[in-house]
Amino acid sequence: MSTPQPRPAVAPTPATPAVAATPARSGPSAPTAPYEGSPAPYESPIPIVRAHLGHALRAEWTKIRSVRSTLWTLGVFVLLVVGIGIVFAVAVGDRMGRDDRVTLFAFPGLLLGTICLLTLGVLVISSEYGTGLIRPTLTAAPRRDRVLAAKFLVFSAISFVAVLVSTGVVATATAAFASAEADLHWGRPALLASLYVSLLGMFALAMGTMLRHSAGAIAAMLGVYFLPTILPLFLVGIDATKDFGQKMMEYSAPSALSLLLSPDQDGNGLPQLGFLAVVTAAIVGCAFAVLHRR
Repeated sequence: MSTPQPRPAVAPTPATPAVAATPARSGPSAPTAPYEGSPAPYESPIPIVRAHLGHALRAEWTKIRSVRSTLWTLGVFVLLVVGIGIVFAVAVGDRMGRDDRVTLFAFPGLLLGTICLLTLGVLVISSEYGTGLIRPTLTAAPRRDRVLAAKFLVFSAISFVAVLVSTGVVATATAAFASAEADLHWGRPALLASLYVSLLGMFALAMGTMLRHSAGAIAAMLGVYFLPTILPLFLVGIDATKDFGQKMMEYSAPSALSLLLSPDQDGNGLPQLGFLAVVTAAIVGCAFAVLHRR
């Protein structure tokens, strides 16, 4: 019979000190300190700035000037205005009368060249809808009113400068061939004509914003541009619509440009310019409202 062996004595384990429970924190948790030897957290070297209208203007200017169609369209416009104007100046410049201004010969080229600017105004925004570029544009700049305002400002400035420079070149060239009786002052007529064509371009840009289709918006603008000139030819032949047809002809684009470039006893074109400014402001407001609701 075996003798039971005594159990070895076990040293008592020290009691673990109680840890006080930390109260739960509300809100975001505090960042944990990196452990010893860990790399420092990454900080971007690119400064974070608040977006403003200047950024949108720079972006729209970059997009417009980097598209090849813009240069071609503006080149055709300048070629039409300057080329046709110089041809008229060389051919009949010496027959100009006392009341004829040297900006008069810019009129034929502007009638045709305005179609180029109307087309460009539509394509400034409708091409983005066609290619899908409007999505990243509005993603990068969620303020739609700011994006559209930048488009209007950049395009109107480009069209204004293009018309002013082209008209100035024609006036300067005409002054070299004009008779001594011709009126050589061309600054004010050129500025007013540039403003008128720029308003037409803004009208086209607003139309492209609302329709979002290049062909449809261009067709609509051609109707707006030519209809007040063609329709009165039929209205004046009817007694009931004769007065309305004459008034429509008076406010058509050819009549307005003719009066702005070479004022005469029939007027100076300022009422036509004011009327176009009011109509363009209304259409631009509609374009902002439509873009905001989409």
